[in-house]
Amino acid sequence: MRLVLIVALCMLLSGCAKLMFATANTATLTFDGDIIENLRYGNLNRQQLDVFIPENPKNKNMPVVVFFHGGRWSFGSKSQYQFVGTRLASMGYVAVLPNTRLYPQVKFPTFVEDAAAAVAWVQRNITDYGGSEKLFISGHSSGAHIGALLVADESYLTNAGADADKLSGFIGMAGPYDFTPKADDLKDIFGPPEQFREMAVTHFIDGSEPPFALMYSEDDETVHRQNLERLATRIRAKGGKVHTFIYETGGHTGTVAALSWANPDNLPVTHDMQQFIQKYSR
Repeated sequence: MRLVLIVALCMLLSGCAKLMFATANTATLTFDGDIIENLRYGNLNRQQLDVFIPENPKNKNMPVVVFFHGGRWSFGSKSQYQFVGTRLASMGYVAVLPNTRLYPQVKFPTFVEDAAAAVAWVQRNITDYGGSEKLFISGHSSGAHIGALLVADESYLTNAGADADKLSGFIGMAGPYDFTPKADDLKDIFGPPEQFREMAVTHFIDGSEPPFALMYSEDDETVHRQNLERLATRIRAKGGKVHTFIYETGGHTGTVAALSWANPDNLPVTHDMQQFIQKYSR
């Protein structure tokens, strides 16, 4: 039975998106915690977030993980990634999954500004849901880019009324942290060219950031490994803290798929996240 479901998940990762997310999200059927959906952090339709709370938490002061989904800055929804929220909650964290506005409705940096507004909401309100000030930012692919940029360029959080100094860490999966847009849609999203450096996470690293955990699969054909290497090198050069986790398999989606119950590539992402969060939650 498990093999059948893993095959179904692999089909999803290969392009059958509806089937894949439906399979991964069966975890919500057995999740005994609480899911509070569509809380508004702004007035627009996409400015909503979901909160996942563990069942019978050991304390009312749990670490918080805000996770931004991927989708090339142009597609995807928090509802597709409920398996991430339930897995993080099962690990003992309050998980928050926001939506942001997407291209072509908006262009850079509007979706980053939305993400900052979501984090500001979390800092103001998450204690009502059992969360603490121990706040970690996470994301996959374009969501990892957005999250990392929030951490590196403090102006987004400051302008949103959030406190960048209270972030505990960042966990990025397959993030495009430092690249030059070449595809037409990416040029349109991040252009004009003189603005490109403003979307490069490495451009803003000064060593004052909280610790980074960067996860990547060697056989990722969507995001090149140099994104991780450039960011990690820059952080180390500036005296910051960075942990890298390079997995042999998994492709572009393997790291986030590892948070599903199926974990088709058997990656130790959950363990690595747990170790990182515990280390920097003390």
